[in-house]
Amino acid sequence: MKRLLLLFFVVASLSASADHITGGEMYYTYSGIVNGLPTYHVTLKQFRSCFTPNRQFASPTYIGIFNKSNGQRITDLRIPLSREEELSATSTDPCITRAPLICYKVGYWEFDVSLPASPDGYILTSQVTNRVDAINNLEPGYGRIGATYTAEIPGTPLHANSSARFTGSDLVTICADNAFSYSFAAEDGDGDQLRYYFCEAYQTVGYSSGGGGGGGGGGPVGGNNSQPPVAPPYHSVPYGSDFSGGAPLGNRVRINPNTGLITGIAPGTGIYVVTVCVQEIRNGVAIATQRKDLQINITGCTVAAATLQPEYMLCRSSQQLTVANMSNSPLISTYYWEFSNSAGNIVYTSNNPVADHTFSAPGTYTIKLATNRGLQCPDSIEAQAFVYPGFQPAFSNVGACINKPVLFRDETTTRTGTVNFWDWDFGEATLQTDFSDERHPTFTYPGMGTKNVRLIVHNTDGCKDTLTKAVDILDKPPIGLRFRDTLICPPDRLQLQSTGTGVFTWSPAAQITGANTASPFVAPLTDTKYYVDLDQNGCLNRDSVMVRVVDHVSLRLPADTVICQGDPITLRPTTNGLLFTWTPAAALNFPDVQNPVATITQTTTFSVTASISQCRATDNITVTTVPYPRAFAGADTVICFDNMAQLHGLTDGNAFTWQTTDANGVPSGTTDPLVRPAATAAYIFTATDNRGCPKPVKDTVVVRVLPKIHAFAGRDTAIVLGQPLQLNASGGQQYTWSPAQGLSSTTIHNPVALFNSPTRAFRYKVTVQNEAGCADSAFMQVKVYNTLPQVFVPTAFTPNGDGLNDQLRPIAVGIREIEFFMVYNRWGQLVYSGKQSGSGWNGHINGTPQSSGVYVWQVKAKDYLGYDFFMSGTATLLR
Repeated sequence: MKRLLLLFFVVASLSASADHITGGEMYYTYSGIVNGLPTYHVTLKQFRSCFTPNRQFASPTYIGIFNKSNGQRITDLRIPLSREEELSATSTDPCITRAPLICYKVGYWEFDVSLPASPDGYILTSQVTNRVDAINNLEPGYGRIGATYTAEIPGTPLHANSSARFTGSDLVTICADNAFSYSFAAEDGDGDQLRYYFCEAYQTVGYSSGGGGGGGGGGPVGGNNSQPPVAPPYHSVPYGSDFSGGAPLGNRVRINPNTGLITGIAPGTGIYVVTVCVQEIRNGVAIATQRKDLQINITGCTVAAATLQPEYMLCRSSQQLTVANMSNSPLISTYYWEFSNSAGNIVYTSNNPVADHTFSAPGTYTIKLATNRGLQCPDSIEAQAFVYPGFQPAFSNVGACINKPVLFRDETTTRTGTVNFWDWDFGEATLQTDFSDERHPTFTYPGMGTKNVRLIVHNTDGCKDTLTKAVDILDKPPIGLRFRDTLICPPDRLQLQSTGTGVFTWSPAAQITGANTASPFVAPLTDTKYYVDLDQNGCLNRDSVMVRVVDHVSLRLPADTVICQGDPITLRPTTNGLLFTWTPAAALNFPDVQNPVATITQTTTFSVTASISQCRATDNITVTTVPYPRAFAGADTVICFDNMAQLHGLTDGNAFTWQTTDANGVPSGTTDPLVRPAATAAYIFTATDNRGCPKPVKDTVVVRVLPKIHAFAGRDTAIVLGQPLQLNASGGQQYTWSPAQGLSSTTIHNPVALFNSPTRAFRYKVTVQNEAGCADSAFMQVKVYNTLPQVFVPTAFTPNGDGLNDQLRPIAVGIREIEFFMVYNRWGQLVYSGKQSGSGWNGHINGTPQSSGVYVWQVKAKDYLGYDFFMSGTATLLR
C-alpha cells in the first residue's frame, strides 16, 4: 500500500532569539438567544514552540469585534487564558530517516459573547506581534510582522450559524522534498457546503506591542496583546518571489477545494507560513470564511517511499516520458518500473532508478513503481500517463474596458477526444467570485490594470493543462494611429490608417470616403483635423489626425561641406516633404528617407528630390573628403614583472602625443619612449595634421605585464601508508620538484608521491617558472600514518573566534573524497552540510550563534581505493 507522509510540523524557530507564536485560529458555536441577544461560544487557539521555555501565552488577551461590512469597531474584550496543553511525539516509523522531535504548547481562550442581530454580520479578531522569525517563504529581511487571526459571523437572517471547525491533527511530521498527502478537512455543524483554498496569511499592520509583556502582566515575554487589535481590512504577509498566499509551499503543492486534501512535493527545509481558508456555502452563497494560520517546520528527514505524481501529461507534443522516484531516502536500494497500456499489456519494464520510455501510440498508460522488493520498507505506487499529443490550451477575449462585460472565448484545440472541462480564474484580486466553469464566459472588471487570467482545461481523454495570460483592462478601448500629423498636395487623396477593436466613425464627413471604416480616404482642400471615434461594446474612445494642405514642396540643403575620408555624414535637408529620393544611392544607408547617412572615400555630389503627392522639389550638396593622418603605436608586447618595454610609434602627421593608463606615465617628445608599467597597461598614440582633416587618429599598444610569480605547492596534507598522493602545484608553466624521493616525476606540476614508511613530516619544494622565465618557490608538508583510512572529528569545539578549535570539522586521512559531512541539532534539524576536509560548522544557523549542547554528526566518504566509508558520532559545542 502507498505510504502517506504526515504533514505540518507546527513548531517555532529553534533559535533562542526567535519569537514563539507558530499559528492560530478562531471558531465559534451558536448558543441560541440569551437575554434577547444571539449568543456565541468562541474559542481562540494559539500554538507556540516547547523550545521557548521563557515565553508565555498572553493572559488576558484582547479580542476585537467589528462590523463585517464597514470595519466599524463594536467592542473589545479582555479574555484570560482558559487552559494550556502540551503535545509531543517522535515518529517511530523505521522508514523515516532522521525523524525529528515534535513538541508544542497549545493555548485556549474560551468565552461567550452576545451580539445584537445585524444585517452586516461581525468579524472577530485577535492579533499578536510575535509570530516566529526566519520564515522561508517570506521576503528576506521582512522584520517582525506579527499575525492576525479572525472568525466571521454572517449577518441576519443567517446569524444563527456555527462556524466551520478544522479537524485535522496538528501533531505531524513533514520531510523536505518528499511527497505528502494530508487531509485539512473541517466540519460544519450546520451542514453547509465547504470550499477550501490556500489564502494569504495576515500580518499585524499598525499594531504596536506596547513594550512587550503579557497583556496584563502575564509573564516575562507574553503574547504582546497589550492593546486592542486594529480594524479590518487586514494585509497580507510579504511573500517571497517563489511563493504566494495561493501557493505558500510552492507550485508543487495543491489543495482540493472540495475535500481539503493537500497533496504534492514539499519544498526544502525551513519554516513556512501556511494559511487555509474554508468558505461556508449555503444555498450557493458564501456566508462566512474561517481561517487557520500555521508556521510549519519542514525538516531534513526522508521517507523510504515509492513516490510519483498522480498524473503525467504528455498531451502537447512529446510522447517520451522520463520519470524518477520523488523520494530521495538513502534507505531505497532497488527499483522496478512497469508501464502498461489500457488493455493491461506491459510495454516497458526497467530496474533503473530512472525510467525513460517513448510511447509508440497514443493512449492512457499505467505507471507502476515498486521499491525495496523483499527488503525493509517495501512500497509501491501507481500513476497515470496520458499520452495524447495535440492538446493545446488557448483563449482570446473581446472587450477590455472596466464596468463592461469582457467575453472570453476558449480556443483550445485537441487532436483526440473533445474539450469537456473549463475552470476560469479572471485574476480580479478584489473579488472572490472571479471564476467560471463555462466554455465562453463573460466577466465585468471593476477596476483597470493587468489581470492574469488563468484557464484550466481538460478533455475526454484525461488530458489537463493550464494557460495563464495577461489581459489589460482599460478605461477606454485603445486606438492605434499610423500618423497624427501629415501633409497633402491637392488634388491627391490620402488614406488615414487606424487600428482597434470595435466600430469606427470618422468626422467631419466632408471630403472623406469610408467614414465608418478603420482606414478611410480623405481629399481636403484646406487644413482639416479628422476625428476618429471607436465604440467597443459601449466603451468609447476618441483620437484625431491633422491633415495640412500645401500647394508646393519647400526644400533646402546645407552648404557644401568637408569631412574626413571614410567618416559618415548625415544629410539634413530643411523641407516639408514626405517622400524622398537620393542619388547616388550606393553611398547611402537608406536612399529613401529624409536624413540618410552617407559614407564616402572621395568627393561626391548628392541630389535629393522631395515630394508631397504630385508636388516635387530638388536640391544638391557636394561633400569633399580629406584623408586622416596615419598613426601606428606598434605591436602589443609582453614583459616580466617590474621590467621595461620599448615603444615604437609611427605617423605621417605633423604632431603626436602619448597617453597611458599606467600611473608611472610615459616620457613625452619621442615616438620611441622607454616605459616601466607597474601592471598591464595601454599606451595610446595620437597623431594630428594640418592638411584639412581636423580629427586626431589614435592607436593603442598594450604592454602586458606578467604577474609576480605566486608559487603554490599544495596544502599540507596527511595520508596513510601505501596511499598514492597526487600533488598539484600551480602558479606558472614550468615546475621542478625536490627532493625526488618517492616522486613519479620532478618536472611536471602534478607528480604522484608514494611513501613506503611512516613519517611525521616530509617536506617537498617546488620551483615555478612562467613564460618569461621568472621563478618562485613554495613548500608543502606530508604526514604519513601507519593506519587504515580514517576521518577524524573532534569531540568538542569552541566557536568563540579565537582561531583555536572554532569549527566542528572533519580531517580526512587516506580518503579520496568526502561525499558529505552533516551536523544535526537535538531536534533533527540539519545545521550544516559540507564536503571539504578541514572545513566544517562554525556553530551558527543563519548567522545566529547556537547554544551549548551535544550535536550529532555523520560523514560519508570514499577512501583512496574507492571503498565506501561511513561514520557518525557526537560533538559538544562549548561557549
